[in-house]
Amino acid sequence: MESYKREFIQFLESAGVLKFGDFTAKSGRKIPYFINAGEIKTGDQIAKLGEFYAKSYLQKVGNERSVLYGPAYKGISIAVATSIGLSREGLDLPFFFNRKEAKDHGEGGVFVGYKPQGNEQIVIVEDVITAGTAIRESMEILSSLEAKVVACFVMVDRKEKGKGEKSAMAEVGEEFGFPVYSVVDVYDIIEYLSENEKHTEDVARIKTYLEVWGAKA
Repeated sequence: MESYKREFIQFLESAGVLKFGDFTAKSGRKIPYFINAGEIKTGDQIAKLGEFYAKSYLQKVGNERSVLYGPAYKGISIAVATSIGLSREGLDLPFFFNRKEAKDHGEGGVFVGYKPQGNEQIVIVEDVITAGTAIRESMEILSSLEAKVVACFVMVDRKEKGKGEKSAMAEVGEEFGFPVYSVVDVYDIIEYLSENEKHTEDVARIKTYLEVWGAKA
Protein backbone atom coordinates (compact mmCIF):
# COMPACT_ATOMS: atom_id res chain seq x y z
CA MET A 1 0.00 0.00 0.00
CA GLU A 2 1.26 3.49 -0.86
CA SER A 3 2.39 5.44 2.20
CA TYR A 4 -0.08 8.28 1.69
CA LYS A 5 -2.98 5.80 1.76
CA ARG A 6 -1.78 4.39 5.06
CA GLU A 7 -1.39 7.92 6.43
CA PHE A 8 -4.91 8.79 5.29
CA ILE A 9 -6.50 5.73 6.92
CA GLN A 10 -4.57 6.42 10.12
CA PHE A 11 -5.85 9.98 10.01
CA LEU A 12 -9.47 8.86 9.49
CA GLU A 13 -9.25 6.44 12.41
CA SER A 14 -7.53 8.86 14.80
CA ALA A 15 -10.01 11.62 13.98
CA GLY A 16 -12.98 9.31 14.60
CA VAL A 17 -14.11 9.57 10.98
CA LEU A 18 -13.68 5.82 10.42
CA LYS A 19 -15.84 3.87 12.87
CA PHE A 20 -16.74 0.20 13.29
CA GLY A 21 -20.01 -1.26 14.54
CA ASP A 22 -23.59 -1.36 13.24
CA PHE A 23 -24.72 1.56 11.13
CA THR A 24 -27.37 2.40 8.53
CA ALA A 25 -26.17 4.11 5.37
CA LYS A 26 -28.19 6.72 3.44
CA SER A 27 -29.02 3.90 1.02
CA GLY A 28 -30.72 2.04 3.88
CA ARG A 29 -28.11 -0.71 3.98
CA LYS A 30 -26.89 -2.01 7.32
CA ILE A 31 -23.13 -1.53 7.26
CA PRO A 32 -20.30 -2.71 9.60
CA TYR A 33 -18.22 0.45 9.24
CA PHE A 34 -19.00 4.09 8.74
CA ILE A 35 -17.20 7.08 7.24
CA ASN A 36 -18.46 10.27 8.87
CA ALA A 37 -16.87 13.55 7.82
CA GLY A 38 -18.95 15.21 10.53
CA GLU A 39 -16.37 13.99 13.05
CA ILE A 40 -13.85 16.47 11.67
CA LYS A 41 -14.02 19.08 14.41
CA THR A 42 -10.76 21.02 14.62
CA GLY A 43 -8.75 23.35 12.43
CA ASP A 44 -5.84 20.91 12.20
CA GLN A 45 -8.13 18.05 11.20
CA ILE A 46 -9.99 19.89 8.46
CA ALA A 47 -6.71 21.30 7.14
CA LYS A 48 -5.25 17.79 6.98
CA LEU A 49 -8.33 16.46 5.21
CA GLY A 50 -8.04 19.25 2.65
CA GLU A 51 -4.40 18.33 2.03
CA PHE A 52 -5.35 14.73 1.19
CA TYR A 53 -8.15 15.81 -1.15
CA ALA A 54 -5.85 18.35 -2.79
CA LYS A 55 -3.19 15.68 -3.30
CA SER A 56 -5.75 13.35 -4.85
CA TYR A 57 -7.03 16.14 -7.11
CA LEU A 58 -3.54 16.98 -8.37
CA GLN A 59 -2.76 13.29 -8.98
CA LYS A 60 -5.95 12.62 -10.94
CA VAL A 61 -6.72 15.95 -12.59
CA GLY A 62 -3.45 17.84 -12.49
CA ASN A 63 -3.57 21.64 -12.66
CA GLU A 64 -6.88 21.58 -14.54
CA ARG A 65 -9.01 24.51 -13.41
CA SER A 66 -12.50 23.79 -12.10
CA VAL A 67 -15.07 25.00 -9.59
CA LEU A 68 -15.36 22.90 -6.43
CA TYR A 69 -18.87 22.02 -5.28
CA GLY A 70 -19.57 20.78 -1.74
CA PRO A 71 -23.04 19.28 -1.16
CA ALA A 72 -24.65 20.42 2.10
CA TYR A 73 -23.84 19.73 4.76
CA LYS A 74 -20.67 17.65 5.06
CA GLY A 75 -19.43 18.53 1.61
CA ILE A 76 -19.29 22.23 2.49
CA SER A 77 -16.27 22.00 4.78
CA ILE A 78 -14.61 19.50 2.41
CA ALA A 79 -14.91 21.94 -0.50
CA VAL A 80 -13.50 24.79 1.58
CA ALA A 81 -10.63 22.65 2.91
CA THR A 82 -9.82 21.27 -0.55
CA SER A 83 -9.71 24.75 -2.06
CA ILE A 84 -7.32 25.88 0.68
CA GLY A 85 -5.17 22.77 0.20
CA LEU A 86 -4.98 23.38 -3.54
CA SER A 87 -4.19 27.08 -3.08
CA ARG A 88 -1.18 26.09 -0.99
CA GLU A 89 -0.05 24.01 -3.96
CA GLY A 90 -0.39 26.99 -6.29
CA LEU A 91 -3.84 26.21 -7.71
CA ASP A 92 -6.44 28.75 -6.59
CA LEU A 93 -9.92 27.38 -7.33
CA PRO A 94 -13.30 28.89 -6.50
CA PHE A 95 -15.91 26.89 -4.58
CA PHE A 96 -19.62 26.91 -3.85
CA PHE A 97 -22.21 24.87 -2.01
CA ASN A 98 -25.96 24.53 -1.73
CA ARG A 99 -28.52 25.40 0.90
CA LYS A 100 -30.94 22.69 1.97
CA GLU A 101 -33.75 25.18 1.39
CA ALA A 102 -33.72 27.98 -1.16
CA LYS A 103 -33.35 31.47 0.35
CA ASP A 104 -36.23 33.79 -0.55
CA HIS A 105 -34.64 37.02 0.67
CA GLY A 106 -31.34 38.84 0.23
CA GLU A 107 -29.48 37.42 -2.76
CA GLY A 108 -31.90 34.47 -2.82
CA GLY A 109 -31.30 31.15 -4.52
CA VAL A 110 -30.09 27.74 -3.44
CA PHE A 111 -26.33 28.24 -3.95
CA VAL A 112 -23.75 30.05 -1.80
CA GLY A 113 -20.31 31.12 -2.98
CA TYR A 114 -18.96 31.30 -6.50
CA LYS A 115 -21.46 31.31 -9.35
CA PRO A 116 -20.24 28.86 -12.06
CA GLN A 117 -20.38 30.16 -15.61
CA GLY A 118 -21.65 28.22 -18.60
CA ASN A 119 -18.26 27.15 -19.93
CA GLU A 120 -16.74 26.20 -16.55
CA GLN A 121 -16.18 22.73 -15.14
CA ILE A 122 -17.49 21.58 -11.77
CA VAL A 123 -15.82 18.99 -9.52
CA ILE A 124 -17.95 17.56 -6.71
CA VAL A 125 -16.19 16.84 -3.40
CA GLU A 126 -18.14 14.50 -1.13
CA ASP A 127 -17.35 12.26 1.84
CA VAL A 128 -18.35 8.81 0.55
CA ILE A 129 -20.56 7.00 -1.98
CA THR A 130 -22.48 3.91 -0.90
CA ALA A 131 -25.27 3.40 -3.44
CA GLY A 132 -24.86 6.69 -5.31
CA THR A 133 -27.97 8.26 -3.75
CA ALA A 134 -26.28 11.47 -2.58
CA ILE A 135 -24.48 12.08 -5.89
CA ARG A 136 -27.72 11.69 -7.83
CA GLU A 137 -29.29 14.25 -5.51
CA SER A 138 -26.37 16.60 -6.19
CA MET A 139 -26.71 16.17 -9.94
CA GLU A 140 -30.39 17.09 -9.71
CA ILE A 141 -29.52 20.22 -7.73
CA LEU A 142 -26.77 21.16 -10.20
CA SER A 143 -29.00 20.57 -13.24
CA SER A 144 -30.12 24.21 -13.10
CA LEU A 145 -26.58 25.32 -14.03
CA GLU A 146 -25.07 25.38 -17.49
CA ALA A 147 -21.63 24.49 -16.16
CA LYS A 148 -20.67 20.82 -16.55
CA VAL A 149 -19.69 18.37 -13.82
CA VAL A 150 -16.47 16.64 -14.91
CA ALA A 151 -15.42 14.61 -11.85
CA CYS A 152 -16.18 13.70 -8.26
CA PHE A 153 -13.81 13.02 -5.35
CA VAL A 154 -14.66 11.05 -2.22
CA MET A 155 -12.71 9.81 0.80
CA VAL A 156 -13.39 6.11 0.36
CA ASP A 157 -14.58 3.88 -2.47
CA ARG A 158 -16.73 1.36 -0.59
CA LYS A 159 -16.63 -1.00 -3.62
CA GLU A 160 -20.32 -1.73 -3.15
CA LYS A 161 -23.03 -2.56 -5.62
CA GLY A 162 -25.10 0.31 -6.86
CA LYS A 163 -28.44 -0.43 -8.49
CA GLY A 164 -26.98 -3.48 -10.23
CA GLU A 165 -23.83 -5.58 -9.93
CA LYS A 166 -21.37 -2.81 -10.77
CA SER A 167 -20.02 -0.52 -8.08
CA ALA A 168 -22.00 2.59 -7.22
CA MET A 169 -19.02 4.70 -8.28
CA ALA A 170 -18.85 2.98 -11.67
CA GLU A 171 -22.60 3.39 -12.14
CA VAL A 172 -22.46 7.08 -11.30
CA GLY A 173 -19.60 7.52 -13.76
CA GLU A 174 -21.48 5.74 -16.54
CA GLU A 175 -24.79 7.46 -15.79
CA PHE A 176 -23.43 10.99 -15.74
CA GLY A 177 -20.33 10.66 -17.89
CA PHE A 178 -17.59 11.62 -15.44
CA PRO A 179 -15.04 9.71 -13.30
CA VAL A 180 -15.41 9.29 -9.54
CA TYR A 181 -12.10 9.18 -7.69
CA SER A 182 -11.32 8.15 -4.11
CA VAL A 183 -8.31 8.67 -1.86
CA VAL A 184 -8.54 5.03 -0.68
CA ASP A 185 -10.93 2.09 -1.08
CA VAL A 186 -12.35 -0.50 1.30
CA TYR A 187 -9.70 -3.05 0.37
CA ASP A 188 -6.99 -0.59 1.42
CA ILE A 189 -8.82 -0.30 4.74
CA ILE A 190 -9.00 -4.10 5.08
CA GLU A 191 -5.26 -4.37 4.39
CA TYR A 192 -4.55 -1.69 6.98
CA LEU A 193 -6.82 -3.27 9.62
CA SER A 194 -5.39 -6.75 9.02
CA GLU A 195 -2.07 -5.57 10.43
CA ASN A 196 -3.60 -5.16 13.91
CA GLU A 197 -5.15 -8.09 15.78
CA LYS A 198 -7.63 -5.83 17.59
CA HIS A 199 -9.40 -5.37 14.25
CA THR A 200 -9.73 -9.08 13.43
CA GLU A 201 -13.49 -9.08 14.00
CA ASP A 202 -13.94 -5.82 12.09
CA VAL A 203 -12.12 -7.28 9.08
CA ALA A 204 -14.26 -10.42 9.19
CA ARG A 205 -17.50 -8.39 9.33
CA ILE A 206 -16.48 -6.13 6.46
CA LYS A 207 -15.53 -9.12 4.30
CA THR A 208 -18.86 -10.82 5.11
CA TYR A 209 -20.70 -7.64 4.17
CA LEU A 210 -18.82 -7.41 0.86
CA GLU A 211 -19.76 -11.00 0.04
CA VAL A 212 -23.34 -9.74 -0.17
CA TRP A 213 -22.97 -6.13 -1.25
CA GLY A 214 -19.54 -6.08 -2.89
CA ALA A 215 -19.49 -4.97 -6.51
CA LYS A 216 -18.61 -7.46 -9.24
CA ALA A 217 -16.93 -4.78 -11.34
